[in-house]
Amino acid sequence: QVQLVESGGGLVQAGGSLRLSCAASGRTFSGYYMGWFRQAPGKEREFVAAISWNFGSTYYADSVKGRFTISRDNAKSTVYLQMNSLKPEDTAVYYCAAKFGPSGMSISTPYHYWGQGTQVTVSS
Repeated sequence: QVQLVESGGGLVQAGGSLRLSCAASGRTFSGYYMGWFRQAPGKEREFVAAISWNFGSTYYADSVKGRFTISRDNAKSTVYLQMNSLKPEDTAVYYCAAKFGPSGMSISTPYHYWGQGTQVTVSS
């Protein structure tokens, strides 16, 4: 049974930093792409970043480029999202997700597996 468990969310002031973690278990993730999405109240879920499990290639939404960094530790089966220079508009529930292959990686529907989400709140 695949499990994705996020942690690291919390309350931070604007300009601050947080690091989210996603511990993955239950299968081999070779060939998979791991993504981070977020959903603010009243808004649709949106793509934040993704990384290739095999190659470490990274992809970002324009809104977070230069501020957020996605990485993975294959030995620990964990994906990270380092978030710097946080803004109030980054406030959302952040979800970790996994899909096989690169197609549609910025779209939520192709992702097979999802975590439960972790709340990030940025105060102004």
